[in-house]
Amino acid sequence: MSRDKMLAPKVEAFADHQIITPPDTLRRAIRRVVDRDSDDPVGRAEQALAGLSSEFGSWMRDECDRLSAAYAGLVAEGASDRRRDELFRAAHDIKGDAVTFGFPTAAVAAESLCRIIEHAPEFEAVPNELIRHHVDAIQAIVREHTTIDRAGVAAELSQRLRGIADDYLMLVNAGHPDRLAAIQAPGIVPAD
Repeated sequence: MSRDKMLAPKVEAFADHQIITPPDTLRRAIRRVVDRDSDDPVGRAEQALAGLSSEFGSWMRDECDRLSAAYAGLVAEGASDRRRDELFRAAHDIKGDAVTFGFPTAAVAAESLCRIIEHAPEFEAVPNELIRHHVDAIQAIVREHTTIDRAGVAAELSQRLRGIADDYLMLVNAGHPDRLAAIQAPGIVPAD
């Protein structure tokens, strides 16, 4: 059989339509390999994280410094869109990194701060103390990581902040039932 005939599509004609089936040329492109040296990408990733784990505390402190600088800028210059976005990005990065870096309770507090920034109808009206308590809590959780986590203080602090933030958001969004579903959604629950 000629190569052109093997590569030609198979055509089935019917009264009102045709079915064209292209040739299966992929079978010739596949090479079977014996799995002698099974690669474990998850294992390699875990080894890489273990090698980097000594840096996690330093990286979280850097993230906290960024959050603190964003908050200081907000206090100094007022609640502009730029300052709000900087604070949100810093808190959101902590929320995303904290669990991987071994600070799950910091993620809960950072998520609570993100929710305030995201769901407050007028960010300028958010009490400064509410934001400051979140920033201070995140810094304390990271700074005193082993001490307060062992005592369970970090988890309780994060959960109380979340409760206060939710109460505030429910109050300021009471006239907006469309927003209440997002506010009532569950958040991060740190593993024990």
